[in-house]
Amino acid sequence: MTASPAPLVLVTGASSGIGRATALDLAARGHRIAAAGRDVDRLAAVLAELPGEGHASWVADLAEPDACSSLVDRVVTEQGPLSGLAHCAGVQAVQPVRASSAELVDQMLTINVRSALQLTRAFRRRSCRVQGASVVLVSSVLGLVGQPGAAAYSASKGAVVTMTKSLALELARESIRVNCVCPGTVVTPMIDQLRRAIGPEGLQRVVDAHPLGLGRAEDVAAAVRFLLSDDARWITGSSLVVDGGYTAR
Repeated sequence: MTASPAPLVLVTGASSGIGRATALDLAARGHRIAAAGRDVDRLAAVLAELPGEGHASWVADLAEPDACSSLVDRVVTEQGPLSGLAHCAGVQAVQPVRASSAELVDQMLTINVRSALQLTRAFRRRSCRVQGASVVLVSSVLGLVGQPGAAAYSASKGAVVTMTKSLALELARESIRVNCVCPGTVVTPMIDQLRRAIGPEGLQRVVDAHPLGLGRAEDVAAAVRFLLSDDARWITGSSLVVDGGYTAR
């Protein structure tokens, strides 16, 4: 008798940060990974790190209009139907409203909001996923609380939180669960951008606002894995806050 293939999860933003940590975490626990991102070389490096077999990398720019449906189609054709989607790709920037640009706002809404909706739309097709499949989107604590200079980013991540609830209600009839995680500040390559934007003293204030200190990408990956798993089979429409106590104040 031929053994069933290991569950397949599409992880976007897999070339770095939370996406990379999620791909590594899931692969270490027996999942096959479809690792998607824009950087060919970094994707190849992540693919080489993944334990187990049956993984593949996929280059995709999710800002392109048809990229999301095309990505899902390519993955399913080559690797088979998906059991999960972990949408970790995102754009973050600090920009005071006095200096806000339409271009950056559009970029954040395109990647952080539109791509999440389009990927889920493609994922929900019966030919693309197994029964009882699960979607996990990555929002942010700034989708729940405010912060100076983060109006556009907060708007995009708040949209993910409410989108999660609506999608969960709509897709429950198809036995698809939809949840999101809301991380605080974690140590990823994005933190260098934050340091340049707000300076060392500003970054220290961010650190001090997290009672348990800054997190690691692996902390968020563990939450994503839980929400994708059967242990979370009665959880949908939820936002799991993983923030070291940031929002407890």
